[in-house]
Amino acid sequence: MSERNEAADFAIDTAFMNLALAQADLAEAAGEVPVGAVVVMDGIVVGAGHNRLITDHDPTAHAEIVALRQASLALRNYRVPRATLYATLEPCAMCAGAMVHARIETLVFATREPRAGVARSRQHFFESAYLNHRVQVREGVCADASASRLQAFFRQRR
Repeated sequence: MSERNEAADFAIDTAFMNLALAQADLAEAAGEVPVGAVVVMDGIVVGAGHNRLITDHDPTAHAEIVALRQASLALRNYRVPRATLYATLEPCAMCAGAMVHARIETLVFATREPRAGVARSRQHFFESAYLNHRVQVREGVCADASASRLQAFFRQRR
């Protein structure tokens, strides 16, 4: 039986979260709220996305949804089992629901969303008894980098 190597896991999580942060930078460059996401399966990025609500005139074009769509197309399957989704911001209810339907194994998010985050802030959605699939959650990877992007973006808007 192998022990979980937390230092190695943290290094891997940090590397993939940095890719999600790069997606967030693309969102900001397009005038969108700087949120990014990547979907990783067996150490390979199978989907990436950033907020595209304004660009696509689509209220569902959150970073997580865009990344899940890309992963599903790449895998030719609406299910993405054994995958980890890295998001720079705690997901909303819509994105959390999509992760359950996609059968994402693990969510790793950077910073909490106190108004609408459902993984930890407003509720513990993934622990709901009525769900037929559980998503494991880790938080706080690159939290400061994500929070500072969001704070700077909104400070500039005001």
